[in-house]
Amino acid sequence: MSLLCALAWLAATSAALASEYRGVVTFGGLPVPGAVVTASQGAKKIVALTDVRGVYAFGDLPDGKWTISIEMMAFETQKMDVVVAPGGPMAAFELKLMTLEQIRSLLRPGVGLITPAPQFKGVPATGAETATDDMKETAADGMLINGSVNNAATSKYTLAQAFGNNRNGGKSLYNGGIGFNLDNSALNAQPYSLSGIPVSKASYSRFTGLFTLGGPIKIPHLLRNGPNFFVGYQWTRDRDATTLPALVPTAAQRSGNFAGALDAAGNPIVLTGYPTGVVPVSAQAAALLKLYPLPNITGDARYNYQTPIVSNTHQDSLQTRLNKQIGRKDNVFGDFGFQDSRSSGPNLFAFIDATKVLGLNANVNWSHRFNSRLGTTLGYKFSRLSTRLTPYWEDRSNVSGAAGIRGNNQDPMNWGPPSLSFSSGVYGLSDGRAAFDRNRTEGISPSIQWTHRGHTLSAGVDFRRQESNYLSQQNPRGSFTFTGVTTGNDVADFLVGAPATSALNTGNPDKYLRQSVYDAYFTDDWRVSPQFTLQAGVRWEYGAPMTELKNRLVNLDIASGFTAVTPIVAGTEVGPLTGQQYPNSLVRPDKTHVQPRVGLSWRPIPGSSLVVRAGYGIYADTSVYQSSTLQLAQQAPFATSFSVQRSATCLLTLATFAPCTGTIANTFAVDPNFRVGYAQTWNVSAQKDLPGSLQGTLSYLGIKGTRGTQEFYPNSYAIGGVATGGPAGFAYLTSNGNSTREQGQVQLRRRLHNGLTASLQYTYSKSIDNDSALGGQGPVAPGVSLTASSSNVQIAQDWRNPRGERSRSTFDQRHLLNATAQYTTGQGIGGHTLMSGWRGAAYKEWTVQSTLTYGSGLPETPLYALPLPGTGYTGNLRPSVTGASVAAGPAGYFLNAAAYTAPVAGHFGNASRNSITGPNAFSLNASAARTFRLDTRFNLDVRVDATNVLNLVTYLGYNTLLLFNQRTTPITQTNSQFGAPSAANAMRSLQTTVRVRF
Repeated sequence: MSLLCALAWLAATSAALASEYRGVVTFGGLPVPGAVVTASQGAKKIVALTDVRGVYAFGDLPDGKWTISIEMMAFETQKMDVVVAPGGPMAAFELKLMTLEQIRSLLRPGVGLITPAPQFKGVPATGAETATDDMKETAADGMLINGSVNNAATSKYTLAQAFGNNRNGGKSLYNGGIGFNLDNSALNAQPYSLSGIPVSKASYSRFTGLFTLGGPIKIPHLLRNGPNFFVGYQWTRDRDATTLPALVPTAAQRSGNFAGALDAAGNPIVLTGYPTGVVPVSAQAAALLKLYPLPNITGDARYNYQTPIVSNTHQDSLQTRLNKQIGRKDNVFGDFGFQDSRSSGPNLFAFIDATKVLGLNANVNWSHRFNSRLGTTLGYKFSRLSTRLTPYWEDRSNVSGAAGIRGNNQDPMNWGPPSLSFSSGVYGLSDGRAAFDRNRTEGISPSIQWTHRGHTLSAGVDFRRQESNYLSQQNPRGSFTFTGVTTGNDVADFLVGAPATSALNTGNPDKYLRQSVYDAYFTDDWRVSPQFTLQAGVRWEYGAPMTELKNRLVNLDIASGFTAVTPIVAGTEVGPLTGQQYPNSLVRPDKTHVQPRVGLSWRPIPGSSLVVRAGYGIYADTSVYQSSTLQLAQQAPFATSFSVQRSATCLLTLATFAPCTGTIANTFAVDPNFRVGYAQTWNVSAQKDLPGSLQGTLSYLGIKGTRGTQEFYPNSYAIGGVATGGPAGFAYLTSNGNSTREQGQVQLRRRLHNGLTASLQYTYSKSIDNDSALGGQGPVAPGVSLTASSSNVQIAQDWRNPRGERSRSTFDQRHLLNATAQYTTGQGIGGHTLMSGWRGAAYKEWTVQSTLTYGSGLPETPLYALPLPGTGYTGNLRPSVTGASVAAGPAGYFLNAAAYTAPVAGHFGNASRNSITGPNAFSLNASAARTFRLDTRFNLDVRVDATNVLNLVTYLGYNTLLLFNQRTTPITQTNSQFGAPSAANAMRSLQTTVRVRF
């Protein structure tokens, strides 16, 4: 027993003292694949081959001194003595080509590559003795040098004809595959219902087919040494189904009868001006109500309607690559991609909108090597993207005109209903917006690379010209918001035709935006020593502000303190109010972005596996101009745009879109001194190999964003406050925002050993900002589209204090755990690698993988659904906190409405932006795959993927929209959906992939 224990201990020690050993083989700085690598230790030898990167690896090489030799036909054999230890340095071999005389000597019979012709018994050999019966090998049986093997069919050493490139007919020069992904509802779980009413599983299917082929282009007698090519084609035919819950007007409400109806707090609805609880229904409301479905659920205060939504997607994509070596110094390579996508799907109202996207991109590159150390590359890129959006009502029916609504755009392209938004959670009426957009980009990028001693120097410039051509309008059919400002109930306001806000932006549909982007860079990758590498560089980047081809951009020239504004059109050089000079872009260029970057990798203890990495860099965002320029391109005098609020002097109606007296004709302006934002990032990490094939990594990441976007409404004020008297009703974009993010991460990874690899990663982070783009809110309730500013940003509620918006970022997920595990059967002695027969054939080579993600919830913002006075904008006001716990929601709700109340008149709410933590994130997915080797040419890949394996329900967010009835004492919350989940994850589904490779 003692002897057995000792042997077991020695075996375990031997396994523990085994390390993974890697190296790289190059020639002229380029990787060399297929080189034979032999590790020798006494009589013990282990052989490996380099891959396409020139990298070889020995999985578990016992620690100690080894001799590594590199052999490759026509190259001199390289040898090196190394010490294998955990975390040892990666060896690098630079091959040397044999001299012409050495190569010729190998080609001489009897010396190397060519074996002498066999001499048969009884036949005299010229100039030599006759062969005898003791001859052991014929030419067909000869083993050749450099590890290659003769493949004659008569040899006892014959290999399969598929070995290397020895297939008949040269077919081995080409590789390809054909396969498909199949997914349908047959094996999937039943969808989850937010309303609690069982949902029938809608029938759907997803199919993706793929085909690939690659190899050299050879045409007999015409093209013998053509370029290498790759072509891949994929086609997708998907039919997806989801279940959508909603709150829709009841049958009684459709007739104007609110008698006996209760609000979200269970109190009777009391309508101002209508003591009987019955309101008249306007002709416009009656026409639009016909588009709403009737409720099909009873007994749920949150949702009274539920329907399956089935969408279709057809997509075809093609990718090709070509690569041609010209002589010894030149290489031409490039690729081409094409994609055609068509999709359609209904919304809650069965409006089926269609989208067609057609895109292509291509790039061509030429590289030239002057010598082994100096090379240059010249590249050209081209891309084009066309998007056509066809709404359901286009050329079908003039809904607005038939309903008696006037003032909006009623061209056939823009037929359809106006958008309706309700503050109580009733699903908003909407349809897609017609558009035909074409974008085009061309770019050229020369660069040069020079290797000198331990330095690898790179320098280059890039130029990119972007054209964005739009045929669309921002809000041609107009939008209304109802908050109960007239009757005390938003649906009642809709019925009588009294909206709280009205917005329209139509005209000037064709817009041709242009931009040029430049950059120049220089980097030095300096291998200071085997233990220390330093990479440093600098980049200058400049994206010119966008212009419009016909100078149809309009900004506002604004007096100090926003006391006066006047429109200024592109091409007008001097602002009439400020006397400032304006370029054609109406925004002054920012050419100051010099971005230094530095990184290092350091092995502080020679022979140890500990590696420390650190880096710092500055990164600019030159893509900030497009959305703002698009808004400047649809302003008066080229278009009609306004956003107004109901008041005693502005009695809005559902029948007419019209600006009010005193409202300015422009809804958007940009600071002419707008600056491009940038982020400073710094990181440091330490990585070390651990026992048991483990590797641990600790890392820290910091980001500081500066000059982020901020957007606010000048001269707006709190509800119950006093107007300043200055011009109002327009959003103003500046670059005064900032953000920070700090992140710590711990990772433990098990390298592939005995078929098992796994990783565990935990991330703790904190992100805060007052950046409008980073703080842009997502949907707060299904179908609620709070009448909006023209861009997807969060508008500051107090324009005099945009810094007060500083709070958690929308992506601030404090805790995140990621775990993956993969196991391949039949690997290693313990994994039954020696299992044979039918059991081995059935068991081996299965790969099972599982991925787990668990994280804390993302932030959400409580919103107070009333218009910001002086703007006509709804969606940025926040309530005040009461001190009650927001998490103490009643049954069926996850948030407590009693935690909030309406702000004091004349003051903004003190609830912070993103102060609510949403539901935790969880997902567990798994897959099983295997390759079946049908014969020496064909492989069959089979894979099954399962999402949400445990079939657990995870909510994606909460409804955070509040509405307070200020006519009641105490103030009551009248939105029945606040605190209810807004959406749930998909339940378990299975997808099968089958592919044949040849």
